[in-house]
Amino acid sequence: MSTETIRVLIAEDEALIRLDLKEMLEEEGYTVVAEVGDGQQAVDQAEQLQPDLVILDIQMPVLDGLSAAERIASARIAPVIVLTAFSQRELVERARDAGAMAYLVKPFSKNDLVPAIEVARARFTELTALDGEVRSLEERLETRKIVEKAKGRLMEQQGITEAEAFRWIQRTAMNQRTSMKALAQSILEPDGASGGTTA
Repeated sequence: MSTETIRVLIAEDEALIRLDLKEMLEEEGYTVVAEVGDGQQAVDQAEQLQPDLVILDIQMPVLDGLSAAERIASARIAPVIVLTAFSQRELVERARDAGAMAYLVKPFSKNDLVPAIEVARARFTELTALDGEVRSLEERLETRKIVEKAKGRLMEQQGITEAEAFRWIQRTAMNQRTSMKALAQSILEPDGASGGTTA
């Protein structure tokens, strides 16, 4: 793991799970900056402490985890991982729509937790990079969709990972002094301007 300390906020109304989670995180070198038992406290603490990551349970009193995730994600405070006791497709989709970057189904182990954190942080970095490029929410969503598709095409054509595809798009757009959206569109054109690219 990198030497920088990643500060985590945990929001979970079951004390036992909260304790387990805190132990797992600390064993992996993360710093738990706050532990709360409801969604409203999660939002308040996230705004106040500006953690690097927020882990939220979906089912919580006062404000549920999905609503809390939505507020934290839309303010771009930190990447959010949601915990759910049921692997219901519809809840996972709602969590994604709320802005969650990853999710974990309980019971989970440390082996599930660390990759979820890495995925969440990488996606959050992508989002904030895209945000810097576009003004309106509508434009942001459109750009995100196009970049997602272009990443998929690069991954398929070149057998690279999602993170490598995003880095390639980001780097190439900078080098060509164009926007990531414009570059992504050119990758998706039928003659695919990505023919000879390598990540």
